[in-house]
Amino acid sequence: MVNKEFLNEEFLKSIDSIYEFSNNPISRLKISLEPHEIKSKLENLKINISQIESCNLKNNAKKLVFNDGDFNSKLMIIGEGPDQKDDEVGKPFAGDAGSLLNKMFEAINIKRENIYITNVINYRPPDDRKPTISEINRYSKFLYEHISIIDPKIIVIMGSTAMETLVGSNYKISKERGKWKDIIIKGKTYLSIITFHPSYLLRQPDQKKYSWNDLKEIKKKLDELNISF
Repeated sequence: MVNKEFLNEEFLKSIDSIYEFSNNPISRLKISLEPHEIKSKLENLKINISQIESCNLKNNAKKLVFNDGDFNSKLMIIGEGPDQKDDEVGKPFAGDAGSLLNKMFEAINIKRENIYITNVINYRPPDDRKPTISEINRYSKFLYEHISIIDPKIIVIMGSTAMETLVGSNYKISKERGKWKDIIIKGKTYLSIITFHPSYLLRQPDQKKYSWNDLKEIKKKLDELNISF
């Protein structure tokens, strides 16, 4: 028998800061982590990745490339894998692709430091080649945990490798970019949008016009969700 007096306004207020409720049929109840808990979980995840064994990517790379930006951000960018510059400094999107990324989001009034950034793969593939299916499968479990910890409102999926990992391999990025998609990670639904990777735009600058349309879609959705930076 439920004590109705217990379900008073004061009690509801007391749990409001702990739980987030959603009308989505999946994961109606989500426990919000405190900042120190997020930081601790990220540190543990990074350790787990660093301890992976029998990995050619790890053996040939200089550094583990884990993350950059604000772990409290509601906007999460997921790229493909580290390039040479990323591998040298241990930070994703550190080179020319990163410079373009910064300019792209500054165009919609969002600074890099206010976004959370990671990659599907945490070690640089030799010669910046595309990760193999087995490599993607090996690192995807870490990526799913990463997403669950950050718990963003919007995920920006950059590049075909990230798209194949999170959406599926039966898609072409040229047809799927700019579309909003729900992806389910560890039982929760996340809103995501696919767009070209900055490194691709550096090779194919004529495609930037499509990415600009995608950026405007992202800004529009952020405004709809009342997310400001």
